[in-house]
Amino acid sequence: MNFDMFMAGKISFGAGVSATVGEKAKVLGASKVMLVTDETMVSIGTAERITSYLEEAGLSVETFSQVEPEPSVETVDLAADRLKSTGCDLVVGLGGGSSMDVAKAVSVLATNEGSAGAYQGLGLVKKPGLPKIVIPTTAGTGSEVTFTAVLIRKSDGVKGGINSDYLYPDCSLLDPELTLSMPRKVTAETGMDALAHALEAYTSRQASPFSDMMAEAAIARIGRYLRVAALNGNDIEARSEMMLAALFGGVALANAGVTACHSMAYPLGAVFGVGHGLSNALLLPYVVRFNAMAAPEKFARASELLCGPNYSEGLFDRAVECADRLDELVHDLDLPTNLRELEVGIASENFEDMAKRAMAVARPMENNPRDITLEQVISIYEEAF
Repeated sequence: MNFDMFMAGKISFGAGVSATVGEKAKVLGASKVMLVTDETMVSIGTAERITSYLEEAGLSVETFSQVEPEPSVETVDLAADRLKSTGCDLVVGLGGGSSMDVAKAVSVLATNEGSAGAYQGLGLVKKPGLPKIVIPTTAGTGSEVTFTAVLIRKSDGVKGGINSDYLYPDCSLLDPELTLSMPRKVTAETGMDALAHALEAYTSRQASPFSDMMAEAAIARIGRYLRVAALNGNDIEARSEMMLAALFGGVALANAGVTACHSMAYPLGAVFGVGHGLSNALLLPYVVRFNAMAAPEKFARASELLCGPNYSEGLFDRAVECADRLDELVHDLDLPTNLRELEVGIASENFEDMAKRAMAVARPMENNPRDITLEQVISIYEEAF
């Protein structure tokens, strides 16, 4: 039983903790900050609030608010050019996983030459980046505690991650109050993303006692609180528990990796523009049904963590029941349950190309608890159609 444990830098959790961003930035030696965010955060006033906290601490702020829902290499390159031209010495990422991923990537482009596309892969970043603080406003991606920034290359439509220990944030401020403004749909999709992280890390071939502990804590909280957070967005207890779940799922992901569901979700985002959380939510029950027999104890336990005691007696029946309970959760959240419902033009003739793209996202496929072939990936897409 050999394993390593990896964690991000300082994590501060609690209602109102985002107000400390200025003092945290000064501790990291900042004088001029680039705030990386999106237009939604600007329009609802959250970006202005964070800017005021930074300015009250005596820092000047340059805002980059052009992050798109599925961020691109080109956007990171544009933000990095802005950072270099304005002399910023610290990056703050504010928003969902997209803004945090862009902020993390920008921080390393400040000290590493070339385009972000040159660093998509594992361990390709050679130098540490600028200090970085991230402030999530969703409860799902776990980007606040991972070493990954996932980007699409517009040149060829390929989606891939920059994976490097240099991408771990120096400081993460987890303020549940910032998630109160999340719409129901975003709450549901990001919550399912957190569940995919936790469940896939739990059943990954790289799982360890440490990642299992984090994954179980996340799965149990999501089973208890995701429906409440989606249906009653002002419930601060549910919001707090979901933010904790996303944190724990992110730590599990960073230590054990994800599996085939994530690989299969990438083409939906890269080719058809489907959001990452929604892609995972739709595909997860189908992939779990395929994987259940390969890790029956884990899937049976996950089913129990999600919804309480299982109905079935046999181990393998309880494992498959996990997929059934995921189906129920997706239905309760009013999310699409098959690829046709997405209405983005996916057709059966796309499945082979989608499967080839999914197989190229090799590390999650290697982590999958059941060996999986191109033909089987096509078959799962067919079932999900």
